[in-house]
Amino acid sequence: MPLQSITKGSISMFNSVDSVQQALNQQRYIAERGLTTSIYLSLKLGKPLFLEGEAGVGKTEIAKVLSRILDTRLIRLQCYEGLDASSALYEWNYAQQMLHLRLLEASGATRNDMQAELFSRQFLQPRPLLQAVEYSAETGSAPVLLIDEIDRADEEFEAFLLEILSDFQVTIPELGTIAAAQPPVVVVTSNRTREVHDALKRRCLYYWIDYPSFEKELEIVRTKAPDVTPMLAKQITAFIQELRRLELFKAPGVAETLDWTAAIVALDQRALSLEVVADTVGVILKYQDDIESLNREVLQAVFERASIQAQLSSS
Repeated sequence: MPLQSITKGSISMFNSVDSVQQALNQQRYIAERGLTTSIYLSLKLGKPLFLEGEAGVGKTEIAKVLSRILDTRLIRLQCYEGLDASSALYEWNYAQQMLHLRLLEASGATRNDMQAELFSRQFLQPRPLLQAVEYSAETGSAPVLLIDEIDRADEEFEAFLLEILSDFQVTIPELGTIAAAQPPVVVVTSNRTREVHDALKRRCLYYWIDYPSFEKELEIVRTKAPDVTPMLAKQITAFIQELRRLELFKAPGVAETLDWTAAIVALDQRALSLEVVADTVGVILKYQDDIESLNREVLQAVFERASIQAQLSSS
């Protein structure tokens, strides 16, 4: 398939796993074959894709990349503790309803007329799930729905999602049932801070995104930061890889690798040094206990092992 034929369009443009891989490469997203196959099957079968893994390994980015590839809107539902159906689905604009009610009372409208007008579509505020259901009817194309960090929401909200993900329709008592003309492309992510119920996982295709290998992470750094010198890219990648071997509360993800790369480039550094690492450790480690555990001796040891790995990769 020619490159220009997969830069934008619909799900039907993907006729193989290789076509998905090609599209991801065009968007500078480096994915292993297993992840690419899961994305292809999710699009082909119309099933939600459940991505699990540590924070910062690229789960959320998959949804963003897919929205660009498919040239469609990304609708994001960010989950949090206490998230309920009204916040995720729809709410009534009570302030506007009260103003309209006063106008109706002044005009002498009947009670039935008031109720019909107050609970009309103009006062309904759609939240992400309803937006995803309605989008295809309005535009003729399916959106990408990202349900991000589902593990942060309560188990009751998981149960609510089961029906939405099965039928992609919602019933609003005052308006009736609204169904999606085309089901959205759904990406569900979890950082595994708690176990997500099997009932939700069974409705999805599952893939675990692990920390990348040295070779893959180096390719990501080179792709996302092409101005970085080859040796500096290897040094950065090797240091992050060695850092993940330590017992840290939160090991750095790929997002931190890229942030650190940008920081080192911003400091006009052409090579990694122990001093630069010590000065910028707050870019890659986000917890004080982790930073304190990286004392001078530990930092020196990690730096030396990383330097050896960077040199070996060049030979």
